[in-house]
Amino acid sequence: MPDYARVVPCQCREPELARERRGVLERYSNLGHLAHYTFETLRRDGRTGTVPGFAAAYDAALEFAAQPSGWLLLVGPLGSGKTHLSCAVANHRLGAGQQVFYVCTADLLDHLRSAFSPSSEVSYDELFEQVKNTGLLVLDDFGMEDASTPWAKQKLEQILNHRYSLKLPTVIATDVAPADMDARFSGRLLDGEMCRTLHFGRPRAGGFEMPALPDGLRTETFESFDLKRVELSREQQENLRMAYDLARNFALDPDGWLILQGVHGCGKTHLAAAIVNHLMAEGKPVLFVVVADLLDYLRSTFGPDSKASYARFFEEVKQCPLLVLDDFGEESASPWARSKLFQLINHRYNARLPLVVTTSLSLDEIEARISSRFADPRLGTVFNITAPHFNVDGCERGAGGRA
Repeated sequence: MPDYARVVPCQCREPELARERRGVLERYSNLGHLAHYTFETLRRDGRTGTVPGFAAAYDAALEFAAQPSGWLLLVGPLGSGKTHLSCAVANHRLGAGQQVFYVCTADLLDHLRSAFSPSSEVSYDELFEQVKNTGLLVLDDFGMEDASTPWAKQKLEQILNHRYSLKLPTVIATDVAPADMDARFSGRLLDGEMCRTLHFGRPRAGGFEMPALPDGLRTETFESFDLKRVELSREQQENLRMAYDLARNFALDPDGWLILQGVHGCGKTHLAAAIVNHLMAEGKPVLFVVVADLLDYLRSTFGPDSKASYARFFEEVKQCPLLVLDDFGEESASPWARSKLFQLINHRYNARLPLVVTTSLSLDEIEARISSRFADPRLGTVFNITAPHFNVDGCERGAGGRA
């Protein structure tokens, strides 16, 4: 029986109305020329195919786009694909006929400032309410330089607090780790129940884009680790198996500290790199650095041409979710170097932050104030690999087999 009390559009006009609605949503979305930034036009392993952790971030973003819930934080350096991935989420929702609003953080603040002008086409209140209450908000290039004034910090805080309180789906793309942001932002972004954080690309610290694993270590995985060294005694084979199991279990649940000791070429760097490769494949943040290189980075920040801040660089290294220090003890043992290493180790010890260390030194050969922290059984495990240097036909194994 017809329902004459309800007004419905004629079926012949439904396609036209759908196009009009789509046009309204497209104009509202502010995506404009970014409409081609979709999941279909983005490689699952990154734009260049060499972005560590990008595949896991891609899958998580696609899952979020299908059913947005909570917040999604995309953390990666310049050029890692954050904008394409965040726009892909927005365009996916737009294609489903849902309301989205995309904006670069700096542009948003500029628009809010200009909205006070009498000649502005949109009022400040209208724009601010749109950003606060849109169905899905995508904030791109969320950087601390944009929130350098009290007014800018207040506006961004108001937006995030409002969307946090109402649990409105939000995507934020940034090259700054949440722990390094102003407390008024980091408190929301570090809430694991509300916000899922995806790290990909090479970690950036204090203005440096930290190098990825050296080419020779990118293939050093648990699958490529040789446990069948026939030249080893049975005790050495069992010892190597124990080291392998320790490293693999650590990779599955990075908690506490793992100190791998042994002569050069015994396999300890391979195991450390395997941990890193495993976690990067899952899109989890990890920093691998040779200790001597770390100290060189720190020294270079004092140069007159340095674009990096010593304080910020050192703080980001101290605070990174998982730190892997390779070749500990091979660095120059100057008083300054010893002081920096103690500061780093002591901070992570007090904060109970995960750490992996490889060293050819025994605990007795390491400075007492550091070795005492390595040896604390409450925090981690010290394991000495007894296998000798791995040679093949008298020649040293390729890159990654050196330690």
